[in-house]
Amino acid sequence: MLMTTVCGFVQMYFPCGMYKPTQRLMRPPGFYRHMMLVGCTRFATVILGLVALNYVAVSFTETIKSSAPLFTVLISRCILGEATGLYVNLSLIPVMSGLALCSANELSFDTRGFVAAMATNLTECLQNVYSKMLISGDKFKYTPAELQFYTSIASVVVQIPASLFLVDIRGVEKTTDSALFLAFVLNGIFFHFQSITAYVLMDYISPVTHSVANTAKRAFLIWLSVLLFGNPVTLLSGLGTCTVIVGVLLYNKAQEYDRLKLSKVGGHRRSVSVRWWACKQLTIF
Repeated sequence: MLMTTVCGFVQMYFPCGMYKPTQRLMRPPGFYRHMMLVGCTRFATVILGLVALNYVAVSFTETIKSSAPLFTVLISRCILGEATGLYVNLSLIPVMSGLALCSANELSFDTRGFVAAMATNLTECLQNVYSKMLISGDKFKYTPAELQFYTSIASVVVQIPASLFLVDIRGVEKTTDSALFLAFVLNGIFFHFQSITAYVLMDYISPVTHSVANTAKRAFLIWLSVLLFGNPVTLLSGLGTCTVIVGVLLYNKAQEYDRLKLSKVGGHRRSVSVRWWACKQLTIF
């Protein structure tokens, strides 16, 4: 979070071509409340994700996170009022079925890790939907770097008391060498570019589409973790992972179909309205 704060501050003045900077004369309404809320969800997402990795394999954690589109659909409907079509909702069934199949046959299954990973889904989707509102909303229009910088400060403020109560500071000092410290710094830099890129994308796409795109990334992480860490994968667990990925592809097709269907319905309604108006005019004449 310290690295995202520093890098976010730099990118507010040097966007690196990622977005168009804007001059702000005054802060938008509810500035501190919004920044604190997103900062808290960022903190919770990172902490819960690390707790999940502490108890279950990377591949299983990423498979659970693949169900994020379902959470995003529900949260988007509640906060942004975005409605999804029937086929989009049906396409989420394979995602959830594959997740259940994976969970039932995962060798590294642990209830604490499973609950933490599911909670990560909830906080991350809430963060994405709320961030979409702050970036694209007419009343706010935050730049990605502003959102990155201010929410990182809020997250650090929350993290300081949590670290004092939950972290063995002396133990960390003894076990942290220069190589581990460099790994922490690099991890922070990578996390900064991952999150600010997500904020840039949110200005162009819906939160649900962003979650589905993330699932494609998770599919790559699942198989990469299997290769790098040698996580054992059963046949049914692998089948569940493939089912999740197929469900995501079906979601993309269903979204295209529903969007085309809605556009046709809208065009038909406009056509009917025009004909009704013309007939009314002729009757009056």
